[in-house]
Amino acid sequence: MDRSSAILERLTTLHPKEIDLSLERVERLMADLGHPERQMAPVIHVAGTNGKGSTTAFMRAMLEAAGKRVHVYTSPHLVRFHERIRLGLARGSRFVAEDELADELIRVEQINAGRPITQFEITTAAAFAIFARHPADVVLLEVGLGGRLDATNVIEAPLAAVITPVALDHEKFLGATLTAIAHEKAGILKRGRPGVIGPQTPEALEEIERQGARKRADLFIANRDWVAHPERGRLVYQDEDGLLDLPAPRLPGRHQYANAGTAVAALRRAGLKLPAAAYETGLATVEWPARLQSLAGGTLAERLPEAEIWLDGGHNPAAGHVIAEAMADLEERAPKPLVLIAGMLNTKDPIGFFRPFAGLARRVYTVPVPHAPASRTAEELAVAAGAAGLTAEPAADVDAALKAIGNWKFEAAPRVLICGSLYLAGTVLSENGTPPV
Repeated sequence: MDRSSAILERLTTLHPKEIDLSLERVERLMADLGHPERQMAPVIHVAGTNGKGSTTAFMRAMLEAAGKRVHVYTSPHLVRFHERIRLGLARGSRFVAEDELADELIRVEQINAGRPITQFEITTAAAFAIFARHPADVVLLEVGLGGRLDATNVIEAPLAAVITPVALDHEKFLGATLTAIAHEKAGILKRGRPGVIGPQTPEALEEIERQGARKRADLFIANRDWVAHPERGRLVYQDEDGLLDLPAPRLPGRHQYANAGTAVAALRRAGLKLPAAAYETGLATVEWPARLQSLAGGTLAERLPEAEIWLDGGHNPAAGHVIAEAMADLEERAPKPLVLIAGMLNTKDPIGFFRPFAGLARRVYTVPVPHAPASRTAEELAVAAGAAGLTAEPAADVDAALKAIGNWKFEAAPRVLICGSLYLAGTVLSENGTPPV
């Protein structure tokens, strides 16, 4: 175990709850640290249920293509905690180094002096302190959970606040309706600052607009103030400043056109005047692991070499819809029997996630999520998949599921989708020998 892992484990003991949404503790710690959040490069703050990670990845790729130094804060990580803190360099970027992370965690822990604070709050403070020490042009800051009371929401005047599609997820903490969840997401909007709103349901948009008006934020809304859509294999984006005819996003799936459009809208509304070539290069080079990622090589892929293997960490019904839509598009272009390997946490809605795959997936092999106490058992997840209209059976793990698929007599080499959990996706990338870089 490296130093940072031991420290992170110790930090979980500082608060009895893993999640306790509040700004009081982190605001106190920021003050004790000398307000690093005010010393960082200008921030673009990103909230939303689905698509915020992809939108952030698009923005990073576009900004880096324009020669900008970009710091990025995201969560959760897939394989190592260091993935959450990405530091911009003169050319490209890198994850925070182990020694710098460990040293900063110890410093912040000492300044916190044993007072109650959640791990996410104290690690967010450490990330901000690290960002403040390293010059950059932009910080891309992804909300951890919700927005209004999230630890990242100590940013007072972002270049722009971005809200990607809002859907039902984390209802225990954010509320049981789209209106309640949208209210929490809209908490990152700031008075007089641009708010870039991705495609929303009418219910969510109504609440976001209500909060935007209350805060006097300058809202820039999808399909009203800007549009982005596929046309003849390309992405067409248009707003009041003109039209961009861009290449299709490198990330697969129809939903990525909307995420890419949201990224373009955010950068333009934030006043970052990038050349068209930067948008083009960013769309063509963007990477975001475990979001419809093709596993063309690696240890796990070699165990079923004839199959086409995909990995996605989406875990709520809205994510299930867009992933199934992407698989249907692949089926239309290149028909193959689709088989799912799925693991999910017990805080998620498995029937809602599986339902869009009914009639599309031939079989589902359900697995536990390794090292996750909140994992559903493979047996109960198989029952949920059956309730959604799928043929399912439990397996001990991903490797056992791949072996079972290899023994099944399909009429053609199958298309395998490993899905349902970012924690499962991280384990798969680690075991496959293809961790994020």
